Amino acid sequence: MNKNNERVFKMSFASVYPHYVKKVETKGRTVAELHEVICWLTGYSQKELQKQIDKKVDLETFFAEAKLNPNASKITGVICGYRVEEMEDKLMQKIRYMDKIIDELAKGKAIEKILRS
Repeated sequence: MNKNNERVFKMSFASVYPHYVKKVETKGRTVAELHEVICWLTGYSQKELQKQIDKKVDLETFFAEAKLNPNASKITGVICGYRVEEMEDKLMQKIRYMDKIIDELAKGKAIEKILRS
């Protein structure tokens, strides 16, 4: 496994979460919308999401305990120079799915479209 991936997997969700909040709020979106897309992807309730933040779980644990939405595979496109649908490392792919939908939220995409319903 690539060292960079290992470093990312060990980052706590609580440490990246404030960056997500800042990213969407500076673009005029709300924390409620952010939670909606994260909960859609991970299957966490608002309460469970908050628990993950409070426990400071790493991203590996965060996704291991999540119930990934069956429509997550419909998330496609490029994030950080990589096509999310072609990523071989499944954990990194899940992390990039989350990055991608948060990007879409920040860019003003409609919630219904982000949720791939």
